[in-house]
This record gives sequence, C-alpha cells and structure tokens, in this order.
Amino acid sequence: MTTTTSLPRLGSGTVPEHALPHRRTVAETGIVHLGLGNFHRAHQAVHTAAALAHTDGPWGILGVASRSAAVADALRAQDHRYTVVEISPEGERLTVPAVHTGALVAAHDPDAVLTAIAAPRTRIVSLTVTEHGYTFSPRTGHLDLDRDDVRADLRGDTPPRTTIGQVVRGLQRRLRSSATPVTVLSCDNLAANGSQTARLVGEFVQALPPAERDELSVWLDKSVAFPDTMVDRIVPATTDAYRATVAERFGVRDEIPVPAEPFSMWVMQDRFPAGRPGWEHGGALFTDDVTPYELLKLRLLNGTHSLIAYLGALDGRATIPEAIARPHISEAAHRVLHDEYLPSLTVPDDIDLDAYVARLFGRWANSALGHRTRQVGSDGSVKLRQRVPDPALLRLRAGRTPHHLALTVAAYLCCVAPPPGLDAGPHSAAMADPARGRLQRIAESTASVPDFVTAVIDTGLLGNGLAEHPAFAERVAELIGVLVRHGTAAAVRAAAEATDSDRPPGA
Repeated sequence: MTTTTSLPRLGSGTVPEHALPHRRTVAETGIVHLGLGNFHRAHQAVHTAAALAHTDGPWGILGVASRSAAVADALRAQDHRYTVVEISPEGERLTVPAVHTGALVAAHDPDAVLTAIAAPRTRIVSLTVTEHGYTFSPRTGHLDLDRDDVRADLRGDTPPRTTIGQVVRGLQRRLRSSATPVTVLSCDNLAANGSQTARLVGEFVQALPPAERDELSVWLDKSVAFPDTMVDRIVPATTDAYRATVAERFGVRDEIPVPAEPFSMWVMQDRFPAGRPGWEHGGALFTDDVTPYELLKLRLLNGTHSLIAYLGALDGRATIPEAIARPHISEAAHRVLHDEYLPSLTVPDDIDLDAYVARLFGRWANSALGHRTRQVGSDGSVKLRQRVPDPALLRLRAGRTPHHLALTVAAYLCCVAPPPGLDAGPHSAAMADPARGRLQRIAESTASVPDFVTAVIDTGLLGNGLAEHPAFAERVAELIGVLVRHGTAAAVRAAAEATDSDRPPGA
C-alpha cells in the first residue's frame, strides 16, 4: 500500500486529464450547498460536473459544512478538488468533479453563509443535511418550536444554528438586498422533500414577529421555488483504503476521497426560476410528479436497507454485503419489499420493476463497496418515521399485520435500546441516533417489553397513527422477545410464518 504522507496534495495542477469530467475552471458560484458530506460530493457535485461537461455555465458550488471543518479545510488545501472512487466487483473508476468554488463552515463563519445565500448570483440553495437536520418533530412532522436552537434562531439574537434558520435568515437578507428569485433544493431522503422544506420554512416565517413575517411571506410565495426531488446513490464513509487507492492510481495525496457505487439516480421537478445547470445531460430525470419515484426509493431501497442494517448489526455483520449474504436476512429483505412495501406504492411507468429490484439486491451485495451496517442504521428515529408508518397503516387498516415492518422496528429498538438479556454487539452500539438516550430511559422506566414498545409508539416516534393499532405494538414486542431469546434467524422465520398464515385464501 502506498504511503501518502510524502506525496503532493491533490490540486488543480495534479489532476490527470482523464479524471476530469470537464476541462474548464468553474469560476462563478451559482449554487450554495448546505451540507458538505460524502453524499453531496458523490451525487449533486458529480451530476453538476457532467452537466458542465456538456454546457458551460455559472454553476460553481460553494459548499457549507455545518460544524466540522475537516472537509472544508481539506477542500481549500486541495484547490477544491477531491476524488470520487466508484467501486464495483469489476474494479474502480476514479474521477475528480472539480465544481466547488469555495468551502465554509457555518459554525465558524455564519454571516458569510447568509451573505452567500443572499448574493444575486446565487441561483440555487441546495441542502443535504440528513433527515435529522430539518428540526421537525417526529410526532407532528411540523417545525419543532420547542427546541432551544429553533427558538434562538427565531429570536435572531445569535447567528442561526439550524438549517431552516440559516435558509430563512439568508432569504430575508436576499429580499432586503436584491429580491432576486431563487430555488431552495432539498436533496435529502424526505417524503415530498421540497414541499416539506417549503412548509418548514413557512412555519419558521409564521413564527417571526409580524413585520418580518409579513415582509417575507409574500416574497416567498412569488420568488422562491421548492421543487421535490428524489436522490439515490449508495455512498459509504471514507477510509484510508480509499486514500491509498487515489495515491496508487494518481500519485497524489487526497485527504477526502469519496467512495460510491456506480449507480446514481436523480429525479426532480423542473422549478428553477433563476435557472439551473443542464443536469439532464448528467443523467437527471425531470418530471412533474416525483412522488412515485420517491416512494419507490424511500420504501423499496431505504426501508429495506434499514431492515438489512439492523438485522445485520444484531447478527454481528459489519457491512451490508455481509448482512445480505446471510440467507435469512436476504429472505427478510425480499419479504418486506414484496409483501409490505411494494403494495403501498405505484410503480412509475418507465421503471422495469423486476430489473429495479434485481439491481437493488445487486447493489446491496456489492462487496467491493462495503457499506457499513452502523452507517445505514444511524438516525433510525428520523428515517423510520419516513418509511414505516404509511405502509404499515395500509396493511393494518386492511385487517392484516405487517410482520416484517414490525420486525424492522423490533430490530431497530434492539440496536439502540437493547432489552435485558441482549448483547446487541459493537455495530449496533456504533449507530448514532438522536433518540438513543430517550429510548434507553423509556426502557429503564417500563416494567416489560410490551410496555416499552407501547410507550415508544405513544411518543410519536413513528407518527401518531400506529398508536391506534395496539396489534402493531404487540407484534413488535413479540419479535423483540424472539430476537432476545433466539436471535435474528428465528425472528425472521417467525415473521415469515406469520405472514404466510395471514395470507387470504388463494393469495
């Protein structure tokens, strides 16, 4: 393995020509992107590079990290270059998108972020901040006005700390300076992400003092667009192995390469009042109705992915490929996808369902990528709220129990708040979840697993509807019991047998 410390840093003069999707320097910033993590740099930035390779334009991206300066510092040291390492069992393909024009850290320079959002040349403000970054209440789905940081942002006595606060205060500054139109583009895994972002922004504005509220409301309706989008690419965490790959192939040191699968999909409404890059030339699809694509991805990919991650972690598997290679976990994935998620959605006409599902399992089995169960399983308290309740309620209202969705919730709770007698293992313990402490306190204060599950559902963690169906909580509790006493294979078998016994005659 190549030692990287003595190599020159990746930069504009060290990038091999064949690795550049486009050859021209992007000098003008047209996009301010909140969230400088791996997903943005392997998805939106790559699509933008491909668009600029076809048609030049003022579409450089100013990346904004929230708190950590690690990526921003590395970008600046590398002339805003980094490598995308596309990984498959057939080999690796390395490219350098080179579309970023700057990098900020909101916690260190909040005023510069607001100034960038307000700049007339900024035509798009995009976001990849994870579901947790939208500061909404899991119970209500509305902006969480009880949060201290949301309250502080509404008072305006400190620079905004939340994403919604940054967007609104930046738009407010824009209105007062140029009032030019702009698009706010969510690239996160939220159902109707543009509509949700618009609603949360609107709720923030409505909570402002009347003069500020009235000033902003009319302009937002007239000049700011919030298109819905669907994003899809598996992007694991960066490790030294990927840094070594860049060193060996390019002979340079890249501190922040991004690994990614070859597959990438982006579907959007074409609502950009100030213009946009030619993303269709980079493979993006534009449609009036994103919802069918979004639900296909949120449920078939993301929802099934969550079950694989939680069962895999409990089974001692560090990666998704290791987990899906276990026959019982593969069976559970097939069952939840076909029996419980698929009946809850309409497949778009241009999607070949059999090919799409086969490709999903191929993507999960990409052993060269090694996506970690702890990464996929993190933030489940926010993710599952987007994935489980609606299909579960559809089945419950039809008089049937969604056993594999119950298994998803049971495995999640075992990972983040293990009941007595269960060693959930290191991969579960490594999952980051904002609700972990609260769930553990509920577990400690309840007398039994059924009481614990009922209390969790009553908190609104999965919305409000499931609390009206105690059979769901009972089934989750039963499957937790099987996981504790007999392990993951037995729990999968129990869910499958119950599903088969519930099938209507002839089904």
